[in-house]
Amino acid sequence: MSKILNGVHEAIGNTPMVHLSRIAARAGVRGNIFAKMEYLNPGFSKKDRIALQMIEEAESTGLLKKGQSVVELTSGNTGTGLAIVCAVKGYRFIACMSKGNSTERARMMKALGAEVVLVDQAPGSVRGQVSGEDLALVEQAAKKITEDRGAFRADQFNLASTVHAHEWHTAVEMWEQASGNIDVFVDFLGSGSTFQGCALGLKKFRKEIRCYAVEPCAAAIYAGHPITDGAHKIQGGGYSMDLPLVDRDLIDGFVQVSDQEATETARELARTEGVFAGFSSGANVCAAIKLLKGPEDGNNIVLTLNDSGLKYLSTDLYEDL
Repeated sequence: MSKILNGVHEAIGNTPMVHLSRIAARAGVRGNIFAKMEYLNPGFSKKDRIALQMIEEAESTGLLKKGQSVVELTSGNTGTGLAIVCAVKGYRFIACMSKGNSTERARMMKALGAEVVLVDQAPGSVRGQVSGEDLALVEQAAKKITEDRGAFRADQFNLASTVHAHEWHTAVEMWEQASGNIDVFVDFLGSGSTFQGCALGLKKFRKEIRCYAVEPCAAAIYAGHPITDGAHKIQGGGYSMDLPLVDRDLIDGFVQVSDQEATETARELARTEGVFAGFSSGANVCAAIKLLKGPEDGNNIVLTLNDSGLKYLSTDLYEDL
């Protein structure tokens, strides 16, 4: 039995890995999908990992000092993780978030003691569908608050610590839990830290592991496709922008997933596997199934289930089932 923890931040990471055999069987594919249950982190998402790593590396290097505030741009999950870590460690946290993201996230961050600044979407944007233009407006707000308050910017799109969280921890856990039986890793591109960190970490164990980047069908810029619609329902990624953390040389292939496919797969996960997760988790599993139906037939694929379906109750993800 594990020891008593000194704070909830010590419960971050070491999430279980589950064999999604039922959904694979229903899809009629050979091979295996092994999923890290990241929504079982204290903040109900994988972003707890980078929140902890950003704060602890900033503390150890002197970039974050006692009494200083922490600011970050977020779709809600990184902000929730930072709210938890900052609450435990005694820092004030200010989250900047687009009004296009689901309301549950803002409410949760406020409950955890964060100050939440909601930023208007770009003209013509659709609520619930955050584009790169919307994110640029949030970035402007985050920069101004950081300067005005002399705060530490926990910059998930640029800090190497976010990659370290997955390279040093998530990828190692995956490898150990799967006993090294990994052929493929797939990940929906958000800030890029999960893809970059896990790709780096897994390829250290076995360089032949193939890493696929997952993008929305309408905004697959890394795959070289034209943007047909920068707005989509898969919150937390697919922003139609360059991601500084991602090394394109680590990308072995691309998979595109539509809003409908991500939604249907998330719902299927709930019905067949008892997994209540969000849009991007549905996108990851959908991508894995597509690969098992094609070039990765019969192989073992690992991925993350990124956040809880509880964060989408105000959206149409689980509406009118």
